[in-house]
Amino acid sequence: MKEIIQKFQKRFAWLAFFLLFSLASCTSVKNIVYFKDLPPDTTAVLYKKAAAFTEPVIQADDILSISIQTIDPTTAAVANQALAVQAVGASSAVGNVGNQVVSGFSVDKDGYVHMALLGKVQLKGLTTYEARELITQLAARYYKDPTVQVRFANYKITVLGEVTRPATYTMPNEKVTVLDALGLAGDLTIYGKRENVLLIREVKGEKELVRLNLNSSELFESPYFYLKQNDVLYVEPGKAKAAANNAARTQTIALIGSFVSVLIIALSRL
Repeated sequence: MKEIIQKFQKRFAWLAFFLLFSLASCTSVKNIVYFKDLPPDTTAVLYKKAAAFTEPVIQADDILSISIQTIDPTTAAVANQALAVQAVGASSAVGNVGNQVVSGFSVDKDGYVHMALLGKVQLKGLTTYEARELITQLAARYYKDPTVQVRFANYKITVLGEVTRPATYTMPNEKVTVLDALGLAGDLTIYGKRENVLLIREVKGEKELVRLNLNSSELFESPYFYLKQNDVLYVEPGKAKAAANNAARTQTIALIGSFVSVLIIALSRL
């Protein structure tokens, strides 16, 4: 009887050791340093092939913030009247998710915005700079030396997955990098896979999927370093996340192990 109990004790000891080793290996932290391929003593790195920024162009269904300013603010009030458009699921830069009402001029399916006094203005395919120049020329027919500002009112980027604050973010400007978006989302959690961030982009009605490696400094040379409107970043969870989600199961195993240990001790004293 004692020999049987001793063999059982040895087998249980090996099983307990194996379980502890497996849990330790699953929760180890790997690949959490950004751009770890850079030498630690590097003070400056010049990227001759650094990613080029391309200004986004206005598309149908965009919402534009357009303002015309003159010496007398009251004279341009009519042209500045814009409809309030509800952008479902949008959020501010501080991460408040929900329906957001955006005041601006909506671009219709044919690429026009409808402005009081100026009428229909074709803006599809233009950058905000080109749109500003065009509206300035049209406004000059009615106002003396008008100053025009044009920007996207719903320039949004979505960040999902293993980040601190996953949400859809309305960006304050058009020049947005992958790091900017992740910074707004509170950075990756310790469980996020930095070497395999998925970028989802719509190009001419089709989805383009790109993998980005935050561990490599080659990201600065990638044509996808600068994001475009409606881009989605998804950070996949690593193995450690699965281990964390299995915490309840681990506690159950520990309780069973404790019960078996008590049972072995009780049997050994018989």
